[in-house]
Amino acid sequence: MVDVEQLKSDFLNTEFDRKDFVLDAQKLATVARISGETKAEFIDPEHPDFQAAPAFIASLASGRHLPIDFPTLGGIPMDGGKAVTCIKPVRAGVPLTGRTHLHEIYDKSGRSGRMVFVVARMEIMDPDGEHIATSDSRMVIRERPDA
Repeated sequence: MVDVEQLKSDFLNTEFDRKDFVLDAQKLATVARISGETKAEFIDPEHPDFQAAPAFIASLASGRHLPIDFPTLGGIPMDGGKAVTCIKPVRAGVPLTGRTHLHEIYDKSGRSGRMVFVVARMEIMDPDGEHIATSDSRMVIRERPDA
């Protein structure tokens, strides 16, 4: 059985990956349009407030999902969803840096048994190092019944 408190102690809030991005305006607009976005600031690169839609920000991924020394938890891993918080507009053509750390680790028990939740948080920084957006990726690992 996974010791969630030990995982928290060993892995929370330590940066384990960093990735640079430069977003392309046409890709931002295309993805926004095909995902059903209708606001001009997301679909029209000529709009004075053009920026990345939150759905696009959720698609940004670091090179690693977990720290290199994170233990294998066994069980059945599943995507537990994404959440994006925009602090400031995320603009096309601006060099960005995503810094990733584990933000939360917790467990729940239910009818199907114990599940461990791991939230990897990517903080997106502008060239001045200002935090402009956050993208959380949640992984759920259902423990095997014999664990």
